Amino acid sequence: MNSDSYPSQILANAVREFAQLPGVGKKTALRLVLYLLKQEKNDVFRFADSLRKLREEIVYCKSCYNISDTEVCQICASPKRDHSTVCVVENIKDVMAVENTQQYFGIYHVLGGVISPMDGIGPDDITVNPLLEKVKAGQIKELIFALPTTMEGDTTNFYLYRKFSDTNIKITTLARGVSIGDELEYTDEVTLGRSLINRLPFEKTL
Repeated sequence: MNSDSYPSQILANAVREFAQLPGVGKKTALRLVLYLLKQEKNDVFRFADSLRKLREEIVYCKSCYNISDTEVCQICASPKRDHSTVCVVENIKDVMAVENTQQYFGIYHVLGGVISPMDGIGPDDITVNPLLEKVKAGQIKELIFALPTTMEGDTTNFYLYRKFSDTNIKITTLARGVSIGDELEYTDEVTLGRSLINRLPFEKTL
């Protein structure tokens, strides 16, 4: 369906924007746009405003790199969390997955990716250096590697392990209740929770 077949250029523009979303084709985009067109103006304006705020006001926590409404996220700012235990994850969705288990009470460090030479992603392209600085500050007692059980995740785990192996920090990883090749976000909460509780010393997985 080209733009000439739409009765309105404004409609065509809206459909084109929605169709850029992952998994949304032009037919689905048209259905969504027509749905919004039928809603009350205030509802649509509220929807649009939430998207504007999403882009303009959300920031990354300066401590853990999780998304946040404030300079320091609620998890890092909470006195109820164990700030000596850091769960190292690939992305923000992994933070949400671990939080949903309700079995973890430390803080996080979001790498923003994993080392993948094939994709041109090295240690300098993710937040490894800030993690090193956090460890050097001397308040961390345990690092939990909760990265994907993929080749790239294992490469990143091993790289980090070598960086911290000469420290007195306890380094653990998730128990293999998480299947090889799995992403954390697709792991059920019970399995992920048990994997956290039964975490292993990282050197035993080498």
